[in-house]
Formats: sequence, structure tokens, C-alpha cells
Amino acid sequence: MSNDASTAGDSHEFPLTPFRWLALGLAAIAIFSTYYESDVIGELADLLGRQRGFTQTQIGDLNAAMHLPSVGLALLGGLLIDRFGAARMAAWMAMVGVAGAVLTAAGGPYEVMLTGRFLFGVCEGTIFIALIAALALWFPRSGIALATSLFLSLARVGSFMVNRSTIWAKPLYDAGWQPPLWLGAAITAGGCIAAVALVVIDGRRTSVTAAEQGHRLPKLSELLQFDASFWYILGLHVLYASVFFPFRQTYAVEYLQHAKHLSLQAAASVNSGVFGAAIFATPFFGVIADRFGHRAAFLCLGTVLLPVTLAVLALTNLNPWVSTVLMGVSWSLVPAIIWPSTTLIVKPARIGTALGVITSIQALGISASNHIAGLLASHAQAGSAHPEGYNAMLLFFGLVSLLALTSVVLLWRRESSPKGHGLELAGTAGVGRH
Repeated sequence: MSNDASTAGDSHEFPLTPFRWLALGLAAIAIFSTYYESDVIGELADLLGRQRGFTQTQIGDLNAAMHLPSVGLALLGGLLIDRFGAARMAAWMAMVGVAGAVLTAAGGPYEVMLTGRFLFGVCEGTIFIALIAALALWFPRSGIALATSLFLSLARVGSFMVNRSTIWAKPLYDAGWQPPLWLGAAITAGGCIAAVALVVIDGRRTSVTAAEQGHRLPKLSELLQFDASFWYILGLHVLYASVFFPFRQTYAVEYLQHAKHLSLQAAASVNSGVFGAAIFATPFFGVIADRFGHRAAFLCLGTVLLPVTLAVLALTNLNPWVSTVLMGVSWSLVPAIIWPSTTLIVKPARIGTALGVITSIQALGISASNHIAGLLASHAQAGSAHPEGYNAMLLFFGLVSLLALTSVVLLWRRESSPKGHGLELAGTAGVGRH
């Protein structure tokens, strides 16, 4: 491995401070609130249609507006993270998110609500990478995977809580479409307070960025000069997400109903098992990665389960819960390792830009994959009367998952060579970077 990590800004081994756990807690609260507000419209779709008279297109556009800013603003946000600091950017974006949530809750006319969702999308597209970058400055190599996986678990708790809010906040839903949105705005405000508190304690961390050392920030052309390991892991980020999110979030429930003949409730239960399991399993895999290393190898294992899952669904009559277990392991393992591994591959001065590049291209990949899969299913006339029509869509997802596997195998090969960044070493190993 390379050993010329001569500056503090290039090392992930630095004196520890107990404040790092407070930083993790604050970051987790901020991302919990973001994920809660992100998913709040889905639980209100029926009420918005019945009480506000919104069409399905208008309801869909409320979420589409939230995702629009991610493609361009994620990269800009990454550059600003490197320029102004991760914690500061997280706080600024959280404030924008509160404004968006308040406008959404105000709700009238429709254009105000749509603007609110767009503003919240400005926050959602940047705050995640800002908080990941912030954690990378608080935690050393020996603890970054566990920290990131705990952070991701709390994010999924936010999604889980909003999905269950019709039960624990039933009186609000009984009162109409607006009270649940004001609840979301209040939770978003709580996350904003946590993000501001993260800025307050930011001076307690012992790592120092290149900008804080007085070094000039790299030019744009220099920031984009990443080595091969980065491009391989970017390929995995984009290709894995382009299979997982379109399939599990858009098509899985419908497929399970039509091809596996499950009821809506049973199909939703099978699908939600993937996300529920990840809440608890993700930190476990983070601990394993920190303790034993072999991060690229574990990424290979998690990625290979993706085409296996699709093959089980398409080619066997096994209980659909088998596919849930396989994809649940994959979805717990890959995110627990891929995000901290990305921060270890990239120098701290470039982390924001690197995560911004990944998020921007990932958003494009997910959008394109959703569109292509829909075209294939429509062309094949997939549906309850013709479940075989889903085969073309599954074949497409399978091919993309094999490309993801190719990308991660190339990463594993490079990280096992002298050109690697220490991903295969245990977290306690002191390894220079770049």
C-alpha cells in the first residue's frame, strides 16, 4: 500500500475524542428527520386525492419535484462542502429543508406545495453527502464503517416511522391531510437544530482538513482527477442503486402481486422486510468491516446476491421471502461498507466533490433505469393477465447487476494490489493514503 500520508488531512488515524459519538448522534437525528419528510407524501396520497382533489399526476409530481434538484445540485453541493465545510453545509441545507417542509404543510395553492417539495429536494440532495463527509472527519479508519452504518440505520428508522405514522399518529390523519404534514415539518425542524448543534461542536474534532491547515483548495480540474479505485466504486454506487431502488421501490410490490399471486398486503410485507432488516443488520456488517477489513471482498459478496435474488424470483417457485432474505443481506452489507470505503479512497479535501459526483450520476442512473424498466414492462404487456411480461424487466435488472458485480470485482483486484488504499486491511491497521 502507499505510505506517503504525510499530512494530517490525508490520514484517517488521528487522536480520538469522545465528542465523535455526540457528532454521530446529531448527524443521525438530522438524517432521520430528512428521511421522514422525504417519504411523507406517500402516506397522504389517498387523503390528498379525496380531500384536495389532487390527480395522480399531481401527487406524483410532488415527489418528482423533490428529486429534480439532486442531479445538478449534488455536485455543486459537494464542491461547496469542500469549500465551506461539511457541518456548515449540512446546517445550511437543513434550514432550506425546514422552509420546504413548512411550505409543503401550508399546502395551498398547489403551486406552493410543489415549491415546498422542490425546496426540500434542494436540502435532501446535499445534506446526506454533507453528513457522510462530516462523519469522515470525526471517525478514524478503525471506526468509520460502524459509524456510517449506525447513521444509515437511523436514516431507515425515519422511513420506517413515516410508513407506520398512520398507526402511531392516527389522530392526525383522522383530522385530515394537513396535520401529518405539520408533524413532518416539526420533525424536520428538530433535525435542523441537530445540524446546527453539529456546527457548534465541529471545532472539537481532532482531524484537520487541508483548507483549515491553510492549504489552497484544489482547482476544479484537480478535484475531478480521481484514481481508478474511485471510478470503480462510483460504478458500483450507480449500478447497484439502478437495480435496487427501481425494483424494490417501484416495481416489486406490483410484481409480487401479479407474478407471485400475493395480496397487496402480503406483497407490501415481503417488500418492507428488506428495509426493516437493514435497520438492525447494517451496523453488524459495519462492525465486521472495521474489525476484519476485506471491505472490497465483502462488497463483492453483497453485490453478487443482487443477480442471485433476481434469478430466484424469475426462475424458481421458492417462497418470495427467500428473495427478501437475500436482498436484505445485500442491502444491509453493501451500504454499510460502500460509503465509508468511498471516504477512505478519497482525500478529505475532495470528499464533498467525490460524494457529489456519485450522487449526481446515481440520480441519473436511477431515473434512467426506472424509465427503461417501465418501457420494457409496458412493451411486454406485463400485468396480472400476463405475468411473463415481467421477465424482460427482470432480465434488464439482472444485466445491470452483473455490470455492478464487474465493477466491484475490478475494485477488489485493485485494492488487493500495491495501488490500493487499504480497504482490505483491518480497521485498526495504520495505512497511509495516496
